[in-house]
Amino acid sequence: MGYDVARIRSGFPSLASGWAHFDGPGGTQTPRAVGDAIAAVLTGPLSNRGSTGESERNAEAAVHGFRTAMGELLNVHPRGIVHGRSATQLAYDFSRHLAKDWGPGDEVIVTRLDHDSNIRPWVQAAERVGATVRWADFDPDTGELPVEAVAGLLTERTRLVAVTAASNLIGTIPDVAAIASAAHDAGALVYADGVHATAHELPDLASLGADFFSCSPYKFLGPHCGVLAARPDLLESISPDKLLASTNAVPERFEFGTLPYEQLAGVTAAVEVLAAFVAPSSTGIASIDALHADAAGSRRARLVASYRALHAHERRLLARLEGGLADLPGVTVHSRAARRTPTLLLTFAGRAASDVTARLAEERVLAPSSHFYALEASRRLGLGDEGGLRVGLAPYTDDDDVERLLAGLAAALA
Repeated sequence: MGYDVARIRSGFPSLASGWAHFDGPGGTQTPRAVGDAIAAVLTGPLSNRGSTGESERNAEAAVHGFRTAMGELLNVHPRGIVHGRSATQLAYDFSRHLAKDWGPGDEVIVTRLDHDSNIRPWVQAAERVGATVRWADFDPDTGELPVEAVAGLLTERTRLVAVTAASNLIGTIPDVAAIASAAHDAGALVYADGVHATAHELPDLASLGADFFSCSPYKFLGPHCGVLAARPDLLESISPDKLLASTNAVPERFEFGTLPYEQLAGVTAAVEVLAAFVAPSSTGIASIDALHADAAGSRRARLVASYRALHAHERRLLARLEGGLADLPGVTVHSRAARRTPTLLLTFAGRAASDVTARLAEERVLAPSSHFYALEASRRLGLGDEGGLRVGLAPYTDDDDVERLLAGLAAALA
């Protein structure tokens, strides 16, 4: 069965609003199956984790299901999956954990392509201990971050390289594997921000080569939270500050307080929705029961097939969108890298991007304008702190959405 976008859209109650959503890079719409999974755990028998009663076992099952599902999505052992409130919070946490071993003379590399959540925590941690921050630049004309831009900064004193797996502003997908290889040769760790990438490219921590990989399920159909993945043995080597009575087991030693079990169940359901894009039947993705009915074969294998189909769907729509944009006067597309996600940053001659966003909203087309916290990238592109209008494709985007966007842009620019 191929990629049936109508079938996929049927699982998203919010799409009945009539809005065409191009705001996916900031957070996707949520399928009914995810909301049902959250409600089922939250309103069912639920206590703190344990094995005595059903309510305790339900909490245990939610945690186990979450770690298993995210482990299969990211291709990492479940013991390497850490839950956090957000990817930003996780970056701040781990910057503090790792900086305990840094000092004057040590070096950290960040890039101007990254979201600020993968820049500022490392910059601030380095400043606190007197370490040096080195900046890797990208080419504003092409949007590319060459491997050499990072590798050329590495020394024997480099402790960590922070790099995005895909730019949330212009979609650029750097060669993280090559960057990680060079960093490891220099004895440095690599922290990859996969928040934007995970929505479009199926991650594989082993082949990517990064030591740490963060993502946010609400960018790929799930609830608002953050996830960090790493090898369990690497996590074992890191000692966070924690409460005396809390466990020292990995990954729980990094998760402070009681986990939100209902949220974990929602993440598990989101991964199952992703794995059901290419399904053996036409039952849709509207319910948990439908997902279970279609869950044939290993989830990782189904994820591989689903992402392959999603990639083809998004590439086709992106080609149609870019062709239409080329016919519009005064539009500059800043997303130009050879390998990138279906995310476009646009500016307009003589018009503020925010004004175009407002005009599109009159047609119930949502395409926000901002720097989207990729402040360094926006400034490097010459867009200052205003940024541009960002268009992002999502699994539920269809041809009608694209035509409505193009028509809205044409009207706004007329």
